[in-house]
Amino acid sequence: MYFLSPSKGRMTLEEMIRDITCFIAENPQDSFRLVVGTDSQPRKETCFVTAVIIHREGKGARFYYRKTHTPSMASLRQRIFREATESLELAGKLMECFSGIYPQLAIEVHLDIGNQGKTGEFSQQVIGMISMSGFLTRIKPFSYGATKVADRYTKGY
Repeated sequence: MYFLSPSKGRMTLEEMIRDITCFIAENPQDSFRLVVGTDSQPRKETCFVTAVIIHREGKGARFYYRKTHTPSMASLRQRIFREATESLELAGKLMECFSGIYPQLAIEVHLDIGNQGKTGEFSQQVIGMISMSGFLTRIKPFSYGATKVADRYTKGY
């Protein structure tokens, strides 16, 4: 599993975790939150981009992302649940990695859904899936990890 960092290039999961750990260690007195969000773009195949953002609250952030491609999905509902599952699986891995080092690190899962529009009819189901897993959940307009960062890298794949 590889991630891309705009400033450092291609990284393994372990290298990304080390980079995040160093970023936090530079200013351990500050508040940090770790954000995971996925967005997708359907075309001949569906491009999924999962972003990981380490946000030093009020003082900047670093981010990383990975891309995967799958055959086209039949429905928006299926695609949104796949986005949520991708984010949830990665958030779980990151929680395992950071719980021993930074047990107070808040991990948020950002979803590209809202209570209105096309995703409104099933948004509570997706939110419930993430919340029941123990993660903070953010939806539009507060889900920048999915709607801004990940979305940016689904275009023109």
